[in-house]
Amino acid sequence: MLATMEIVDLLDRSEEIGQMVMNSDTMHNYQQAKSELEQDKEAQRLIKQFADMKEHYEDVQRFGRYHPDYNSIMKKVRTVKREMDMHEKVALFKKAERELQKLLDEISEMVAFSVSEQIKVPKNGMALTDTGCSGGCGSGGSCGCAS
Repeated sequence: MLATMEIVDLLDRSEEIGQMVMNSDTMHNYQQAKSELEQDKEAQRLIKQFADMKEHYEDVQRFGRYHPDYNSIMKKVRTVKREMDMHEKVALFKKAERELQKLLDEISEMVAFSVSEQIKVPKNGMALTDTGCSGGCGSGGSCGCAS
């Protein structure tokens, strides 16, 4: 029964941390930036344009330089992405998103290191990618893992 009570206590504390994150200025800024981005018609047009162009890009990637439209598609993708990234609402959203990710990474690190300094902790959202820390990186931490 003791283990069960410990688990309940841990879950309660986890819930508290989650609520603290949800009530933080960082989360508030993220939600505000997301809402403004979703309501901005020009930003949404640019995002859709980029998503459509990404489909062409993925097609080109299958064939590489041998695709007949390789150079033009690659140039268009970079141009459309830059235009989207330079839009004020997109830039503000990405900044808020990075700040929230940084906060979550810091919390993850604090929890992990309170258990053991040997625990590998993903950095910069690396847990969300295929190149995360599963199995260790063996590259002196260049994969984003805290060593």
